Amino acid sequence: MDNRAQTSAEFILLFGGIFVVVLLVIYMYNNYLNDLGGQVQSKEVTEFNNQLKTLNKYFR
Repeated sequence: MDNRAQTSAEFILLFGGIFVVVLLVIYMYNNYLNDLGGQVQSKEVTEFNNQLKTLNKYFR
């Protein structure tokens, strides 16, 4: 009977540890995607500004 209880407790700890690792990976991936989104937006704004500067010479 004690062996079954110990095995059950070890499985609970194992799955709890795996759950914590999965949550950490999801959190880190979410931060990575948010940072990547900022870089993409910055690149788009830069390209848009360059296109406006190109068009500016036609209106002078």
